[in-house]
Amino acid sequence: MNATTAFGPDFPFAYDDWIKNPAGLGKLPRDMHGTPVAIIGAGVAGIVAAFELMKLGLRPVLYESGRFGGRLRSEVFEGSDGIVAEMGAMRFPTSSRGMFHYLDMVGCKTRPFPNPLTPAAGSTVIDLEGQTFFARSLDDLPPAYRDIAEAYDKALTDQVGFPDLQEALRARDTARLKALWDPLVAQWDERTFYDFIAGSEAFGAHDFRHREIFGQVGFGTGGWDSDFPNSMLEILRVNLLGFDDDQHLVEGGCEQMLRRLWSAEPDCVHWPDQTSLASLNGGATRSRAVALSRDAAGRTLLTDQWGNVDTYDAVLVTCHSHLLTTAIDTDEALFNQKTWMALDRTRYMQAAKTFVMTDRPFWNDLDPATGRPVLSMTLTDRLTRGTYLFDNGPDKPGVICLSYAWMTDALKVLPLNAEARAELALKALKQIYPTVDIARHIRGAPKCVSWEADENFLGAFKGALPGHYRYNHRVYGHFMQSEMPDSQRGVFLAGDGISWTPAWAEGAVQTALNAVWGILSHLGGASLAENPGPGDLYPEIGPVTLTDPVPSSAFL
Repeated sequence: MNATTAFGPDFPFAYDDWIKNPAGLGKLPRDMHGTPVAIIGAGVAGIVAAFELMKLGLRPVLYESGRFGGRLRSEVFEGSDGIVAEMGAMRFPTSSRGMFHYLDMVGCKTRPFPNPLTPAAGSTVIDLEGQTFFARSLDDLPPAYRDIAEAYDKALTDQVGFPDLQEALRARDTARLKALWDPLVAQWDERTFYDFIAGSEAFGAHDFRHREIFGQVGFGTGGWDSDFPNSMLEILRVNLLGFDDDQHLVEGGCEQMLRRLWSAEPDCVHWPDQTSLASLNGGATRSRAVALSRDAAGRTLLTDQWGNVDTYDAVLVTCHSHLLTTAIDTDEALFNQKTWMALDRTRYMQAAKTFVMTDRPFWNDLDPATGRPVLSMTLTDRLTRGTYLFDNGPDKPGVICLSYAWMTDALKVLPLNAEARAELALKALKQIYPTVDIARHIRGAPKCVSWEADENFLGAFKGALPGHYRYNHRVYGHFMQSEMPDSQRGVFLAGDGISWTPAWAEGAVQTALNAVWGILSHLGGASLAENPGPGDLYPEIGPVTLTDPVPSSAFL
C-alpha cells in the first residue's frame, strides 16, 4: 500500500490509528446509552458516523432525502448480473487509510483503477488538437509531455518545498509538517492553481502550449484545467496526500460498503448482539428532513417531509451545505453569522458522466494493422475529455465511461438526456478511432449523471476559490463546540465538503469521525486517555488561524 497517507496537513491527526485502537473511541455516561441522535444524509459521512455512534451505545436515526449511499452511487445496468456504473465516487487512493479501514472491515475487494498510463489501463491514447498519440508509459509520448511532468515536479519543489513536506507527512512528524505547511496557508490561500503554474520559474522556461497541454491532460489522472481557478491550497493537498496516485476501484461497486455497514452487527456498548443500523432504524431510513429549529428547552427539533417532528439532543448534518438554506428550513440561530457565511459561500463544482455497458471488453482485441488494442483509455480536448474502460472479465459484459467531464465541459451536456449524451460521446470518439464501431458492442440503455441538476446535491463536490481558507476553517472546526453559546451547540457538520479534501471519500470519513468525537463530548462522554480523539488534540495541532480583516466602519 502507498507509504503516503492522508495525515493532515492542516490537522495532522492519525484517524486510522484512532479507529483501529482496541480501546475504542470513547465512553458515554450510562444514562446517555440509547439516546437518539439524528443524522441527515445516508452517504459516507452519515453512515460512518452512525456506525461508530451505534458502537458507543447511541441510537443513530438516519434521514435520507433521495437515494441511500449519497455519492457512493453504483447503478446496476438493467439485465446484467451486477454490472455497475459508478455514478459518483469511483477511484479511491490507497493513502485514504480511513476509507480503506471500512472497505476492509466489510470485505469489499478492490483493484487498481484504469487511470491513464497505468498498467491497469494497459494503454492510453492522448488526442489533442487532432493529433493522436498511443502510449503505455510516459516515455512513449513526445518530449513535451515529459517536460510538463518535470516542470510540475520542479514547481512544487521550488515554490512549496514539496519533498520536505512529503518526508514530514510520511514520517507523521506532526511538528515538522505543521512548521512547513502553516506558512504556506497564508502564502497560497489567495492564489490560484493557474497562478502557481504560470508564475513558476519551471513553467516559465516553456511557452503557453506547455501550460495548455498540462491543463488538457495534466498529470496523474488527467487534465487539470477545470481546477485552474481553485485555490492552490486545494491542489497542494491532493498532491501531498497522494490522492492522485495509486487509486483503486471497488469490485462490484463502492455503494456496497455503505450497505454492508448498514447491516453489519459489530460489538456495541449497551445494544444486544445482532444489533445493526438497519435494525435500530426499523430496516429503512426516515424521510427527507425539511426543518431544523430549537424548542424551549434548547433541544433540536427535526421535521421530516410528512410533518413528523422529533426532538434530539444532537443532530449531524452531512448533506451539501447549500441545502441548509435551499431545502431545509433552518433556524438561523443554530449557527453564528460567520458560519452561515462559510456555508453559503462554499462553492461546488459541476461534473457529468456517461456510461454504457458492452457485450464484452472488446477493446482488448488487437488491431491487425498496428498490433495495438482497438480502443484505449483516452484523454482528449474533445467533448468526452476522459474515457475509461472497465474490464469485468472475458466472459462478462464490459463498461465504458464514455465521458467524464467537469465544470464548463459538464455544463455543455446538462440539458441532454442519456441517449443524446452517449451519441455525442460516440461521435467525438469516432474522430479518434475512425475504424472502431463502439456502438455495435453497446448493450442496454446508457446511464448518465449531472450532480448539479440533482436537488439533493446542487453540485458534485466543493472546489475552494482563493480566499476560502477561513470559510473552510470555520466549518471544519465546527465540531469543537465548548466555547459556543448553548443556542448553537448540538448541531454538527460532516461530509467531504466540510473537509479540507473535497471530492475524496476520505474527507467525508475524517469529518464524520470529528463529529463522532463532538457528539460524544456534547453528550457528556469523552475519549479514553490511551486513545485521544481529534477534539482532544485539536487545540494543540489544529489548523493555523488566519487573522480576519478588520471591517471598515462603512460596513458596520
